[in-house]
Amino acid sequence: MDRKHYVLVHGACHGAWCWYKVKPRLESAGHKVTVIDLAASGINMKKIEEVDTISQYSEPLLQLMASIPSNKKVILVGHSLGGLNISLAMDKFPEKFNSIPAADWLDAEFLPCGNKKSIVFGPKFLVTKLYQLSPAEDHELAKALMRTGSLFVEDMIQQKNMFKQGYGLVPRVFIICTEDLTITLKFQLWMIQNAGINEVIEMKGADHMPMLCKPQELSDSLLQIATKYAN
Repeated sequence: MDRKHYVLVHGACHGAWCWYKVKPRLESAGHKVTVIDLAASGINMKKIEEVDTISQYSEPLLQLMASIPSNKKVILVGHSLGGLNISLAMDKFPEKFNSIPAADWLDAEFLPCGNKKSIVFGPKFLVTKLYQLSPAEDHELAKALMRTGSLFVEDMIQQKNMFKQGYGLVPRVFIICTEDLTITLKFQLWMIQNAGINEVIEMKGADHMPMLCKPQELSDSLLQIATKYAN
């Protein structure tokens, strides 16, 4: 079997921990899986106050990609805000990728944090918008492990358009989550239309956290993507 290397990248306020159901499934299929904590996320020692730009936030991912030999390729999987991090990595290291699958605020709080705004997901937002179809045990896990994050909007406004740079050289697959109440279906379709996506896979009945509510289906989709795009 041709062994693939998956790199799984979490979204805002989360960490490598959120992939705990998908990682062993991909590994049991014979593949290598790397999960990382971005800056000020998971068990990364930085604080969000020390991270001002999307590049600084992405530093652990960029360091990982720089360490991968030039003759090796990975399948990079970005969840939610993680799509920005993997876009930056694609732009810097387009030759190292096989393919890229990308996946009402209530009591979420946006707070001043230096020259940017931080974000904190409240328990009501967590249960009703992010994890509404995920197991209750995962709600509790998230409440215990989530950290303050940022969308880095102020920095992203100043970023160059990546679609004609290295980003545009990498095949991209978008996995739609039909019951995502955070990034709505309408907005997902807008992103697909504007991001030069090569293929779309639909996961029916998946909320914003498919790795938790539909881990086997997500794993199967990632294996399908590898079979088609990772040569």
